[in-house]
Amino acid sequence: MNNTLNWQGIDLNWAYADLLSHITRQTSCVHRARDVLHDAIVCFALSKNEFRHTAPKAYLHGIVSHLLVNDFRYFARHLNDEIIDAQLHKAELSIASAEHLAEIRQRLQLLQRIIDTLPPRCREAFWLFHVEELSQKQIASKLNISVNMVERHIIRAMLDLRAAKHHLI
Repeated sequence: MNNTLNWQGIDLNWAYADLLSHITRQTSCVHRARDVLHDAIVCFALSKNEFRHTAPKAYLHGIVSHLLVNDFRYFARHLNDEIIDAQLHKAELSIASAEHLAEIRQRLQLLQRIIDTLPPRCREAFWLFHVEELSQKQIASKLNISVNMVERHIIRAMLDLRAAKHHLI
């Protein structure tokens, strides 16, 4: 008896075991990983690309990679907004005291320490992308590296920040 469960050329046993594990390692959250996998399966189902039929595993894996990059970009763009919103919410609940201001200062110092521990090129790419708002292509040109390397530096920085996020909020 064959225990594989296929849907439109995708081995769902593989998708919900191996691929989901890969996504979970990337996101550090099983719930987010399931969302990414489900979004990828929907994109796969709606796709008209010929590779969907000729190499379904590779095509689904490519969709997952694309969704993860988008997820990291979204996180990167909204990290500061989330921290600020959380701090404003706390401030609305209580009058800003010296202790509260000290706590905010400590969190910002922690964030700075995390950024400072990044390798120099990674830190520079992160700064240029998020603070100076240069495009990845502009950063690649300025640092004399490939766009792919710029993206890797930014993702590395975001993964480090994501791992430390629970300390900030």
